[in-house]
Amino acid sequence: MTTLIDVPPSLDDKSFEQVLDQLAPLPPDEKIIVDARRTRWASPYGLTALLTLAQSRADRPGFYPTEIENTGSYWARANFYKHAEEVYEFHGKAHRTPPHRESDVLLEITPIVQSGDVHNVVERIQKKAQEILTGKLNLDSSSTMRFTMALSEACQNIIEHAGCGGWVAVQTYRWQQRLNGRKVVVIAVCDAGVGFRQSLESSPARRLRDRWNDAIALEEAVLNGVSRFPDVGRGQGFAGIRRFVGHWDGKLSVRSGTARIVASVPDWDSDETAREEGLPLFPGAQLQITIPERIA
Repeated sequence: MTTLIDVPPSLDDKSFEQVLDQLAPLPPDEKIIVDARRTRWASPYGLTALLTLAQSRADRPGFYPTEIENTGSYWARANFYKHAEEVYEFHGKAHRTPPHRESDVLLEITPIVQSGDVHNVVERIQKKAQEILTGKLNLDSSSTMRFTMALSEACQNIIEHAGCGGWVAVQTYRWQQRLNGRKVVVIAVCDAGVGFRQSLESSPARRLRDRWNDAIALEEAVLNGVSRFPDVGRGQGFAGIRRFVGHWDGKLSVRSGTARIVASVPDWDSDETAREEGLPLFPGAQLQITIPERIA
């Protein structure tokens, strides 16, 4: 039996939960086809999460690409199809990368498997980041180094904790719905690895608690800097990310297992809760950083 999984017309970190709701009752080995034919738009999180979904299935899923020309062209420029064809069985024709033109993609979807991949990502994005952060988002010049450090820490988390490879993408666009057309830069980092709870459980020094679940594991790692490594100073990567995001009135959200935590909630955001539990199970960890344009 094959089950068709519908992708919403607009795919981001919130609407991706609709995809997971459809997957929740299915066993991991059931054959599925992910149907994105009517999808008009996808954020970096949406695209990297689709790749992560394929990694999480026992059998290689099928995939219907979007039938909307502009959307398909953007997905091709973002390297989505290049990687999707490695983890999905395609039904229908994928758009090919169009001739080079000015793009809002800061960093195309890039696999993260080893430490060298993280260094490559940082090198590739530094020049573009300076142009975008200072020239378009009106942040000061010191933001570029802190931005690349935050990106590096987020990617390094895959290497140290996931137990498998993951994906990163960075994009800038205008956010009409929440910020009245202000520009934002968005980082998405997704993997289908062991997740925060299992990673912390692997530490021999972990204290047993009466209550222990994905949400508490997220709080321990993201908010309290707890690491499975005993070395002094480990676990501070998220502290640095939170400082950077908070300084620039940004948002940091992290999902793992059945929980999601918003570690930095700006005034412009519509999230009603900083912690969600009982979500559909999704392996690994999925992180999103959003930095808005600074208004004088």
